[in-house]
Amino acid sequence: MAMAKFVAALLLALIAISMLQTMVLASHGHGGHHHDNNNYGPGSLKSNQCPSQCSRRCSQTQYHKPCMFFCQKCCKKCLCVPPGYYGNKAVCPCYNNWKTKEGGPKCP
Repeated sequence: MAMAKFVAALLLALIAISMLQTMVLASHGHGGHHHDNNNYGPGSLKSNQCPSQCSRRCSQTQYHKPCMFFCQKCCKKCLCVPPGYYGNKAVCPCYNNWKTKEGGPKCP
């Protein structure tokens, strides 16, 4: 009887952990595309990694040159470039919060 209670408690714990992991991933907006936060976020890059990360970030825009210019400027200051081609800026608050004089986003 004690063994059955132990197995039931273990199964409930595994289900709870699985549900918690799903909720955490969903709340971070990653869904099935989980990004390793060690590769993104404040200070996650060295300045010599900026050109390759900005090439990735700017690869799908028709404004490649200005995107590369501002992305590299932002990367060198913030030492991070958000994952993906656009959006996801919350991963890098410095990159997200740097604004132009007019108040628009400075970083692509």
